[in-house]
Amino acid sequence: MIELLNGLNPLYSLSGLGVGILVGLTGVGGGSLMTPLLILAFGFHPATAVGTDLLYAAVTKSGGTVVHGMNRNVDWRLAGWLALGSVPATGATLALLFHLGVTGKQAGGLMSAGLGVALLLTALAIFYRGRLLRWAESRPRRLSRDATIRTTIWLGAIMGLLVSVSSVGAGAIGVTALLLLYPGLPTARIVGTDIAHAVPLTLVAGIGHWMLGSVDWLLLVSLLVGSLPGIAIGSALAVRVPEAVLRPLLATVLVVIGGKLLLSA
Repeated sequence: MIELLNGLNPLYSLSGLGVGILVGLTGVGGGSLMTPLLILAFGFHPATAVGTDLLYAAVTKSGGTVVHGMNRNVDWRLAGWLALGSVPATGATLALLFHLGVTGKQAGGLMSAGLGVALLLTALAIFYRGRLLRWAESRPRRLSRDATIRTTIWLGAIMGLLVSVSSVGAGAIGVTALLLLYPGLPTARIVGTDIAHAVPLTLVAGIGHWMLGSVDWLLLVSLLVGSLPGIAIGSALAVRVPEAVLRPLLATVLVVIGGKLLLSA
């Protein structure tokens, strides 16, 4: 234990603190910020950045799931439908990464490209969520129950693919899609359900990356040391920061980072 603490990198913990504060302020998943930071700023291989961030997300989102569950803000049946699509898709994606050689150049390029696409989709979800919801509310016809369930399962599969190659996709993208599919559910319940589903998704994907050898445990602990108090600080400051300014600014940053990752893939 002492050796582990001595091996912690304060710079990584400081980065975790900053990302945690932004997550608490905006609600945007840490993978959208942490994974590109690890790749572009610290030079980690995409597989190591993604694998480590997946287990980091599983830990942090578990706490959020407990809180949302106690407040009855989780639709467990809906979370199960998402998992029906995401867990098999995660397994198939991990098998592909194993086939390519997870730490090789080919897999690294695939993961950088996947991360770039996921960041651009996240930015679009942040920019246009209000317009999309108004469009959905204006539609006179809704999908049937069976069609909605099938679409939810497919959404889970897409999230499983994106999260496994990029660690991004279970936050702003998932919430926006669920709000469009289930306009009658309160936003808090949608968010709680998305977080609850993200726990098994990121845990399964993270364990898969660990088995493939793409998890840095010292990095993981260093990030958690900073990010856990950071999320608490950001959540406390959220009521004082104008969301209309912060979220578009964050979306713009994600577009720039996503474009850079796509160009480097």
